[in-house]
Amino acid sequence: MTNEKSDEWLEIGKIVAPQGLSGEVRVYPESDFPERFEVPGKRWLLRPGETKPQPIGLLAGRYINGKNLYVLKLAGVQNCDQAEALRGCKLMVPASDRPQLGEDEYHVIDLIGLEVFMQTSGELVGTVVDIIPAGNDLLEVELHPSFADNNGQTTKDKKQKTILIPFVKAIAPVVDLQAGRIEITPPPGLLEING
Repeated sequence: MTNEKSDEWLEIGKIVAPQGLSGEVRVYPESDFPERFEVPGKRWLLRPGETKPQPIGLLAGRYINGKNLYVLKLAGVQNCDQAEALRGCKLMVPASDRPQLGEDEYHVIDLIGLEVFMQTSGELVGTVVDIIPAGNDLLEVELHPSFADNNGQTTKDKKQKTILIPFVKAIAPVVDLQAGRIEITPPPGLLEING
């Protein structure tokens, strides 16, 4: 596996606009971990068109309810013009800086590409192509052609179908990142409803 630059850095958010006149910036978060934006310390800034992030100090941050935005105070950014100059920059942290996860928590990026099997029959259902954040996250699974055929899920033009599976312990009891597989025990009807 080639170690591309993207492996070394995680994007945690994007600066979308200045906030007020004192150099604060609005950030749209790409991370579920509030401490990324609220705990002062070192972060890295990737300017558009550049490939190497530059270190920058986070002095303070707060969440704006209802807007899904954080307002950050960055070191050395004193006024609206300096904040404006950062519009479009990405905030990064080293990939090694992933927060420690609880036992049943996973990074979205680790789930995409996993193969999904029926726990009872061992049948391959399909592959996780996306995670949809909701009250309970939903796994979007692209059905394997053989599974779609066997279960009457294929559309007339044989287009690949995707289904949504709630990512909860009761329905996806086994997540094995090492083996690259998820085993599911969907209740009757779950795999048909979405058709």
